[in-house]
Amino acid sequence: MDIIISNSSGKPIYEQIVTQIKGLILTGKLSEGEALPSMRLLAKELRISVITTKRAYEELEREGFVETVPGKGSFVSGRNPELLREEGMRKVETALTQAVELAKAAGVTAEEIKETVDLLYWGGL
Repeated sequence: MDIIISNSSGKPIYEQIVTQIKGLILTGKLSEGEALPSMRLLAKELRISVITTKRAYEELEREGFVETVPGKGSFVSGRNPELLREEGMRKVETALTQAVELAKAAGVTAEEIKETVDLLYWGGL
């Protein structure tokens, strides 16, 4: 599993792991039922504490992305359509927030933004 940890990132290491594993699941690079590396193996590969990987896996499980089977390991959960939609909506909201900030700085009106979004969504651009 390709996870890259940035020491210069403002995000805690466990959050970086969570974000990257969720991305792998949402893009289909990790499939339903696929085993994740053990917490110890991942910690060793990333040269971090097992406590950090444990926290990341617990967060993934809490959010419904991973299921842990005692004595067997952690596995990608079945795809919950609502969960996937919610995660997608969060990404859209983040991107739109940035777009709105840029638009305001450039003097673009809300109506112009709406028209542009409609054109982009329906394939007009």
